[in-house]
Order: sequence, then structure tokens, then C-alpha cells
Amino acid sequence: MHTIRFILPLTFVLVLQSSASAQMEYPLSAAAAESGEIFVADRYLPGIWKIEGGKRSLLFQGSKKYRTRLNAVRCVVMDRSGALIAGDTATREVYRFDDSKNPVPLTDGGIGMPMSVAVNSKGELLVADLELHRIWRVPAAGGQPEPLADVQAPRGVVCDADDNLWVVAQGGKDQVVRVTPTGEVQVVVAGRPFQFPHNIALAADNTAYVTDGFAKAVWKIPRGGKPEMWVSGDPLINPVGLAWRQKNLMVVDPHAKAVFEITPEGRLQKLEATTD
Repeated sequence: MHTIRFILPLTFVLVLQSSASAQMEYPLSAAAAESGEIFVADRYLPGIWKIEGGKRSLLFQGSKKYRTRLNAVRCVVMDRSGALIAGDTATREVYRFDDSKNPVPLTDGGIGMPMSVAVNSKGELLVADLELHRIWRVPAAGGQPEPLADVQAPRGVVCDADDNLWVVAQGGKDQVVRVTPTGEVQVVVAGRPFQFPHNIALAADNTAYVTDGFAKAVWKIPRGGKPEMWVSGDPLINPVGLAWRQKNLMVVDPHAKAVFEITPEGRLQKLEATTD
């Protein structure tokens, strides 16, 4: 194995090994554990990065061979037990990482294109299936997916405190809807105010936030109010992923090859991490 060393500003040394890329290649989604670790799904790596203490390392690197585990990883989220969940469109599957950092399949390939996963109070997984235009409900321990609701081109999902599932969708006449635990679809944002919405996050008061790739923006939707552009422009190029890290909102941008954070005051900053 050959090792190449570059001297970077601020005396950082970045070590490139043939087994892994030195930087994120096409990050799409991030999740923060209560312990402080951050996990990032990287579509082109392919695999998942772990960021801890300002250091970035590989949690799992998939194969470049199609239809292998996490070859086309799209999303990550933490479940109720603190385990990492990942959705993969190459294998049409949702995985839970075990204590040995191995992804364990949960549905036996029972989902089309899992673009986003949310977890309700029962620990059930609610999966946005872009291919079949459906929201699936998966038992907490895994098993046969159950159809919950049909939504045109769902891309991002998140649960509120009442187990209603908020969905941002690219298809249909309304881009933000809410699915009740019984499968009723309710309109949250009427019409199509976003250019290309990707993901959605909720604050404790149900203020919603939506990433809009084409607008290079993160929108804010006050409870009962209309969408307003909150953060936009450089350094955002194509914001996709969205997830909370304590009080800050992480924004994942595959074109910028970076994870950013937005403070409660609306200040955008890059989440810096060096490679171990």
C-alpha cells in the first residue's frame, strides 16, 4: 500500500490511502447520534463516513459493484435505540448497522428506491419510496413493509411528536404533505413553491425546513405560515440532506462535497473535519 502525504495549511497532514478517498465525493444525507458522532451517506464513495471530534473516518465502504450493499446509499438516520439506519437504492433495501458496524438488511429487498427514512415513537421505520410513489411502514425489528400512503415522488420524510409523517415531494400538486398514523394525507403547503425540494426537518414547534437544490436554498415554513427563503446562495450549490445536530441544522450538499450547519440565528458555516 502506498501512502502519499500532502502538507496543508495550519500544519494539518492529510494521509491518502488506496482503500479510501481523502474527501467526501457525493454526500447526500447526515445523521447525528446523541453521543456526538455524525454519520454521512456518500453516494459515490460508496459508503458512510463517521465524523467525531473533528476527524472523519470510514464507518463502512461499499463495493463499486452494482446491487451490492450500500452501492447506492441515499440516506441515513438514527433509530430509537441509537443504531444507524441507511437506505440503499441499489439493493432496494433499508439496513441497520449492528455493533460490529455491519449493515443488516431489514426488509429482504421489499422497497423500491428508499430516498429518506423517518422513525416514529414505536421505533417503526417510515420510508419514502421514490420509485413506487409510496410511503412504507417497516416494523422496528425489520420485516415485511406495509404500505402507509401513496405520495407522488416522495423525497424527504420526518416524524413529528404526534407520529404524523411530514413528506416533501417532487411530484403531485402539493409539495409538502402530512401523513397521519392511519394513512390520511393532509396538505401542509399548497401548490409548488419550491424549484426542486429534497428533504425536510422539523423543529420542536413544528416549524419546518426544506432544502431546495435548484434554488440553492433552505426554506423555513413557520407553523401555519407560508414558506420563506431562510438561507440561500454561496457556499450552497445544491443542498440536499437536512438533519438536526443539537440546536444547529446540518445541510448536506453533494456538489459542494460538504456538510454545513445553520445556527439558530441563520448563520451558515461549514462543518470542518480532517481525515484520520
